[in-house]
Amino acid sequence: MKLFANSFERLTLLLAWLAAWLFVASGIMLSYEVVARYFFLAPTKWAAELSQLCLIYGTLLSLCWLLQNRRHIQINAITSLLNEKVQRLVGILTMAVLIWFSVFIVIYGWNIFYDSFERGRTTGSLLDLPSWIAEVPVPVLFAFLAVQAIIEIWKLASGEAIPTGGHE
Repeated sequence: MKLFANSFERLTLLLAWLAAWLFVASGIMLSYEVVARYFFLAPTKWAAELSQLCLIYGTLLSLCWLLQNRRHIQINAITSLLNEKVQRLVGILTMAVLIWFSVFIVIYGWNIFYDSFERGRTTGSLLDLPSWIAEVPVPVLFAFLAVQAIIEIWKLASGEAIPTGGHE
């Protein structure tokens, strides 16, 4: 399990870097759109929609890294008062809820993606991209999130240090 966890966490780091670059690309596209629209009176057909795709993919690609490093919003005012054994139990229960939620999103997200793909649904924008392009990362990356949550349960159960996310 340790080898799998280490390999998956390397993949997670790679996806997080890709997410960061997608956020940079989105910022560049939107800046270009503002300059083109307001200084040259020549708005683009592509900048807003492609930057939205970058934001969607960037957000979803970063989920596993955020969980692994505990960078999601945490309110630990109560859990920090608990002893380590109870903190681990709370962490495991939290990850179990996250797995349940992720599986729910995978199932329903896949159905939405597949329906759009099968029907050939498009965005209806100027680019008229297929809708599934924005929908497919939801089930795929929530499946990755469920795997990361399983790894976190394994780490908590095996006695690894409880990550705090640097919010101390």
